[in-house]
Amino acid sequence: MTTTRLFLMGITLKAGMLLSVQVGMNAMVRTHTGHALWATIANFTIGLAVLWTIVLAQRLPLPALGTLGSVPWWAWAAGFFGAFYVAISSIAGPVLGGALLVALVVGGQTLAALLIDHHGWLGFPVRPADPLRLLGAALVLAGVVLLARR
Repeated sequence: MTTTRLFLMGITLKAGMLLSVQVGMNAMVRTHTGHALWATIANFTIGLAVLWTIVLAQRLPLPALGTLGSVPWWAWAAGFFGAFYVAISSIAGPVLGGALLVALVVGGQTLAALLIDHHGWLGFPVRPADPLRLLGAALVLAGVVLLARR
């Protein structure tokens, strides 16, 4: 395994850990603002401010308008999906608990990613859903079932 791959695996693991913390933080903002949509707006407003700061600090050039026009129309829905995730996690997190919420999210991500990989959709390389990959997905879903038990 290459050093780059190990680094990316480690930083991705940390990002996943931070998502669990983010769910609790967004739930706290929801509690104090009175609605999950206010928590979602706060999340994206602060996130946008951080990203603008990084972009300006790195002096990244603005993308050419032609480049923006060449993005497939459906790819812009990614922003909707991000908002949907943050809003739902703010609503469902306090009810389901952090572990079950994250397990359900990871289970959904695993199923979708398995399909995307199998077909090579969205520019990902084709990685067939062979028996070991299907077993891995089944184990993730088994974890969801175990965490959902009361």
